Amino acid sequence: MSEIAIIGGGAWGTALSIVLGRKHRHCVRLWAYEPEVREAIQTHRINSLFLPGHKIPDCVSVSANFSEVLQGAEIAVGAMPSQHCRRLFHEMLPHLSPKTLLVSATKGLEQQTFLRMTEVIAQVTNSQFPIGAISGPTFATEVARGDPTAITVASKDEKLAAAVQRKFSDPAFRVYTNHDLVGVELGGALKNVIAIAAGACDGLGLGHNSVAALITRGLAEITRLVAACGGRAETMSGLAGLGDLVLTCTGDLSRNRSVGVELGRGRKLPEIIAGMHGMVAEEVFTTDAAVKLAGAHEIEMPITEQIHAVLNEGKSPRDAIHELMTRSSKSELAVGHTLRQT
Repeated sequence: MSEIAIIGGGAWGTALSIVLGRKHRHCVRLWAYEPEVREAIQTHRINSLFLPGHKIPDCVSVSANFSEVLQGAEIAVGAMPSQHCRRLFHEMLPHLSPKTLLVSATKGLEQQTFLRMTEVIAQVTNSQFPIGAISGPTFATEVARGDPTAITVASKDEKLAAAVQRKFSDPAFRVYTNHDLVGVELGGALKNVIAIAAGACDGLGLGHNSVAALITRGLAEITRLVAACGGRAETMSGLAGLGDLVLTCTGDLSRNRSVGVELGRGRKLPEIIAGMHGMVAEEVFTTDAAVKLAGAHEIEMPITEQIHAVLNEGKSPRDAIHELMTRSSKSELAVGHTLRQT
């Protein structure tokens, strides 16, 4: 049996442990920070805090000890919130085997550096390990209950991508491979920003026209930044791009969209976050990094910029939409869209 470590006992990390453990093909070790999560899994085989109602297979163990979790691990999967990635990989480093494959399952950008998660991991580990990332349209609860799901694994290391595809795939969880690490990671991170705008449309009582336009133009600006950062535009038509964007912008299970809905209804961000009971909406942390990354590459991202103003400057969602709709006219297929050209 393969030894697989999952670092992060939230909803997504727990769902992945269920996928990997449900056929008892792997020995899965889950690292969880919260004592109540560990106790619930050990006692009842359920993560009642973050993923209630879904039984965790007996072959999944849980611990807060990195030495126990990472010992002999062929693959170590990071499923922690983006802002904890650097610290946790620093703590993991002394316990990693030189042959361990590192996989990020975190969708976000580091707030201070604007780095993607695999870039953070590479810095921490001095690029001594093969690194990849998984992403795609996934709600943890649907993955956990076995709904058919498709994701992609991206890596410059073909052997890592093939290993993840082989070990993670089963009849309910289909894994594709992709060489475009930049596109897969940025697509997964930036769709969260567009989702808050989609939620705000719903909170304001706007209809399907508005959300469809928002998703389409949101995909356009994400694609511009992906290309500027060295990724492939065609990746954005795949699972980690359009697939994840549509899911997060329209699905009722999306925490990111829910934040936007409440903002559209007039609630303030601190109140919304306080009511999320420990659940993290990654777009709150990602939006600032996305705006600064776009500025560094001189890329125009008007929706992202407006959401940044809503989150950080108290701008009303209705005013943000008005400003987007009254911008100077452009060709839909205009090439470039840099700040210098607009």
